[in-house]
Amino acid sequence: MGRDLVVVGAPTSAGSYAPGQEAAPSVLRELGLIDRLRAAGRRVRDAGDGPLHVWAPDPQHPRAQNLAAVVQAVRAVADHVARALEEDADVLVIGGNCTVALGVMAALTERDPDAGLLYIDRHFDLNTPASTHEGALDWMGLAHGLDLPGAAEPLAAAFAQRPLLTPDGLHLLGIDPAAATVWEREQATGLGLRWGSHTDLATAPGTEVTRALGTLPSGPLAVHLDVDVLDFTDAPLAESTDGRNSGPTLDAVSEALDTACRDPRFRALSVCELNPSRAAGHPAVLHRFVASLQHALRATP
Repeated sequence: MGRDLVVVGAPTSAGSYAPGQEAAPSVLRELGLIDRLRAAGRRVRDAGDGPLHVWAPDPQHPRAQNLAAVVQAVRAVADHVARALEEDADVLVIGGNCTVALGVMAALTERDPDAGLLYIDRHFDLNTPASTHEGALDWMGLAHGLDLPGAAEPLAAAFAQRPLLTPDGLHLLGIDPAAATVWEREQATGLGLRWGSHTDLATAPGTEVTRALGTLPSGPLAVHLDVDVLDFTDAPLAESTDGRNSGPTLDAVSEALDTACRDPRFRALSVCELNPSRAAGHPAVLHRFVASLQHALRATP
């Protein structure tokens, strides 16, 4: 990794179930993220944050809550990432929720339509406002990137390319099929999406990532991490607390990130769904997580 690294904050929980994730960028900076990345040999520029959006109930739009704020946030991410790429820098985006991956991919695909996305998440994120009643857009991101039936028009149409994503440019790891809705399982099968389970990622993280990378196109690579893929008992970081005693440890995810970010196509890492308040009783895990990012994004000769 000889390129500079630009750090972008996306302090938004607009598409989430509740407030919390919007604090992740500031908390990780306070824990020394920027200095740790520099200590790892990278030339780092902190590009600051996009707009701050704190989740609030949106009863006027119950199935796509805070949609306008979500669109604003992902467009801001796209603009930040595009500027970094113009400077030939790599990018670390700290969210926020998983919709920010759409902003990263909008910037990458505008430069190269063969961009690929390695999506590490416990969930498929293939729901739409029509397929679930909960209204949280954070588990609907890929559905809008793929422009699935029932997607909310403002988000599906937010970028120059539509659909923003194609199945051939996407590989998911860490999926818990039991956490998927019937709609998601149907869409994953119908689209022929490539994915691996949370059990496989826990058992052989490096092997799983290497296998997935081999299926992605030759263009620039984005890696997306939703921290809810983690075993919550090992690493209580995620907004969702459902992943208790299942899924990969933080050490396993660190190995997965290290493998992915060593790929010569790598250009961007987005980290999402981190709610710092979850670690209140175990604050050391936040320092461990920063160390994982430092190691994955370290400079190499």
